[in-house]
Amino acid sequence: MKRVDVAIVGGGLVGCATAWRLSTAGASVELIEAADINAGASGQNAGSLHFQIERRFLENGDALAEQASSIVALSRIAVEDWRGLETALNADLHVSMAGGLMVAETADHVALLERKATREQREGLKVRTIDGDAARAIAPYLSASVLAANHSADEGHADPRTVTPALAAAARAAGATIRTHSAVHAIGRRAGGGFTIAGNGFSLHADQVLIAAGAWTAALCTLANLHMPLYPVALLMNATERTAPMVPHLVQHVGRRLSLKQTHAGNLLIGGGWPSRLAQLPGGGFDLSRRATMIPDSLSGNLRAAIDVVPAISRLNLIRSWTGVTAISADQLPIVGQVPRMPGLWIAAGGSAFTLGPTFARLVASAMAGGPSEALDIVSPARFEHLNGFMG
Repeated sequence: MKRVDVAIVGGGLVGCATAWRLSTAGASVELIEAADINAGASGQNAGSLHFQIERRFLENGDALAEQASSIVALSRIAVEDWRGLETALNADLHVSMAGGLMVAETADHVALLERKATREQREGLKVRTIDGDAARAIAPYLSASVLAANHSADEGHADPRTVTPALAAAARAAGATIRTHSAVHAIGRRAGGGFTIAGNGFSLHADQVLIAAGAWTAALCTLANLHMPLYPVALLMNATERTAPMVPHLVQHVGRRLSLKQTHAGNLLIGGGWPSRLAQLPGGGFDLSRRATMIPDSLSGNLRAAIDVVPAISRLNLIRSWTGVTAISADQLPIVGQVPRMPGLWIAAGGSAFTLGPTFARLVASAMAGGPSEALDIVSPARFEHLNGFMG
């Protein structure tokens, strides 16, 4: 039976980036993907590089917002990782880091911006609160309804269709084996240490395993007899026709679901966490093999928010809307790190995996090789260790 240092389950951004990092460092790596590289959330998202605390952490009160501020330290690291990624891969990933604006349209939302900025500044993130006129001086396309904004000079976007394939190519060039259309059916611990991974047409021994399979991660963890509190969510994204450059920034809203940016090709991508409907299995549960269904109210609500903030969008044609499935954890923070009760088994899933993905991969690869892991403590699976107390 084939033996490798590390088996990685999942061919998205984090899996491919970790394979590249480990292979470059000399480890033998096999990456196993049930479908195609970049077929999941890594290729379906809109490519935002949102280093500010996301709106989803702010809408449920100060306790969750305070908890979310703990990952700002990872956002600071991610800024530098993204700035160096195209050079490291010698690839054009259409990375643009011209800055980001999180806007507010009401007095209550302005107060929310100010509290958010205080938390971010405390954690060392470069964010400043500016009034509406100052925001329009930076971004003349903004509506007069914008009263204030948090400005981050480092935010931006990249092309999700090119990032993961470039990472996969770099991993292969460094010696990693990438196996596609190969679903994993078993993950077992070996008596002498390490793990056995088996699926349709293959089996191998691995000293360590990383599960980085997005919405499928929780189900794969059950193969190792583990609970992992990750839940699938289906989201909506939209694209307009191409137009002349008009929105060089990443635009988000502190009180409404909105993310907005303009691609290298000229399309405006509009999203922000509007839900779609997951396909259901007979008798209960969700069928992740089927595409989620768009909810009409999500489409109209998303476009309304975009037009209210950037009125010029009303003159553009919408050419495409699509759904994608990702996963969130029970506390909405990512779950990244080694499972304490099962040394050698690592998890990386649970949101922010495009923005923070290169950083997660670098830190996990380093920790797998025996390096420090303290930077991952705030997102470690250890915080859910109590869920597995009866799993044996």
